[in-house]
Amino acid sequence: MNVDSDSTAVIVVDMQNGFCHPDGSLYSPASEDVIDPIRDLLARARDAGASVVFTRDVHTPEQFEDTHYYDEFDRWGEHVLEGSWEAEVVDDFDVREDDHVVTKYTYDAFYQTDLEGYLNAHDIHDLLICGTLANVCVLHTAGSAGLRDFKPVIVEDAVGYIEEGHRDYALEHAAWLFGEGVELDDIEFE
Repeated sequence: MNVDSDSTAVIVVDMQNGFCHPDGSLYSPASEDVIDPIRDLLARARDAGASVVFTRDVHTPEQFEDTHYYDEFDRWGEHVLEGSWEAEVVDDFDVREDDHVVTKYTYDAFYQTDLEGYLNAHDIHDLLICGTLANVCVLHTAGSAGLRDFKPVIVEDAVGYIEEGHRDYALEHAAWLFGEGVELDDIEFE
């Protein structure tokens, strides 16, 4: 797949200590396993001049106190609290000053964030999406991108998961409904 670096951003979804480090409350070994492939993708993207976006899933302790139905703490337990070590991007990544960091409060990196405005302001149309978890934040972010007329491409061997079947479901669903997938080695930046 040939990628136009000028109109492409690599979106690194939620590669945070809470999900990718063995001491994290929602640690997934498969999320830790994709750190090196994502670092490779970032190095190639930066060399070609593509934009880089990191998302961070962050919650306040009281975020879900007055909700009617949606409560991530009921489903997952308390995790990635604002200001905590868990909420930080893992040290393996060199988050640079010119990278854009999106703080999100739910699965979708577009919901009530500045991501869409950032992409439009930088004339970015195509997204290479990687990170964790495949069937949660990666899938919801990719779907939301497609609904906003961005081209979401999930980098298949650079997404973490809890169970391999979750990853397979997410990739199949995305390809069928709104996007496509690509292997890391098949990406050529122009």
